[in-house]
Amino acid sequence: MSHNTFGHLFRVTTWGESHGPALGAIIDGCPPRIAVSEAEIQGWLDKRRPGQSRFTTQRREPDEVRILSGVLLQDDGTLLTTGTPIALEIQNVDQRSKDYGDIKDRYRPGHADFTYDTKYGIRDYRGGGRSSARETAARVAAGAIARKVVPGVSIRGALVQIGPHAIDRSRWNWNEVDNNPFFCPDPVTATLWEEYLDGIRKAGSSVGAVIEIVAEGVPAGLGAPIYAKLDQDIAALLMSINAVKGVEIGEGFAAAALTGEENADEMRIGNDGEPLFLSNHAGGILGGISTGQPIIARFAVKPTSSILTTRRSITAAGDEVDVMTKGRHDPCVGIRAVPIGEAMVACAVADHFLRHRGQNG
Repeated sequence: MSHNTFGHLFRVTTWGESHGPALGAIIDGCPPRIAVSEAEIQGWLDKRRPGQSRFTTQRREPDEVRILSGVLLQDDGTLLTTGTPIALEIQNVDQRSKDYGDIKDRYRPGHADFTYDTKYGIRDYRGGGRSSARETAARVAAGAIARKVVPGVSIRGALVQIGPHAIDRSRWNWNEVDNNPFFCPDPVTATLWEEYLDGIRKAGSSVGAVIEIVAEGVPAGLGAPIYAKLDQDIAALLMSINAVKGVEIGEGFAAAALTGEENADEMRIGNDGEPLFLSNHAGGILGGISTGQPIIARFAVKPTSSILTTRRSITAAGDEVDVMTKGRHDPCVGIRAVPIGEAMVACAVADHFLRHRGQNG
């Protein structure tokens, strides 16, 4: 299976399967002399770790990361990157492969079982192998290092919609994101989601979600026209996350309903003598190049395909069957997609920062 690497100068290769002994990432192109630590990376991994509430899969994975290469211990106890490939490893410790025995030869509707089998002639039915969201733990670990490549950048994510229930943006409060199990910036909607998801979970069903990522402090000038647009790469990396079915930047699809006057981000000179945008419909990117405004990206995650409700399907042999998936699954996989989306945006920004520096000095 090819295509397990993304990025140009900041390149990330992930490896491992949902029910294998471990998974991880190789980061190539990280600049030298950047202070990193396993504890820092662990802090971001803990945000996506399963089993932290009744609204996520109850698989108990500590997701403890080990740095295997690419760093050198200094006399003061800090680890500095050396510029060589950084290898990260995360052990799998709570697999229950027997839960998937019944679907070994059956295709789960909405999952990648059929397409993987059609393409490769073999598939890892134990949790979906590489098609499992378990793979994304390695991306979050890589994103933790990517955050350190670009100075002064803050990348934060929030869940803004679960099923048909969207937040009230007038109540947006970043401080609330860490106060509930949903990464929700609106405390009122977070309470509504709790009751709504309890019903979904008890019914053995699932539901989709929308996640918003905001990158602040990104300098103007990152990205390139035509084939190396910053928004193009952000969209591609967000789209690569398991179960994502849609991505938008700034106003996104809502821009289709605006007039040119409404959509234009007018400019003036600020008190500091620098350009000042009066709005941000473009989401911080114009012509594929960052404007210096906050970069805003949203992505939609479909309902988890593994559900307890019986669905019609077929087997690898061509027989018609009914499929019900056992095991431990997220009633809304979008919850744990928040730190994953943050990591992918961080990797895209880090890559373009290095590419910009390489071309323009």
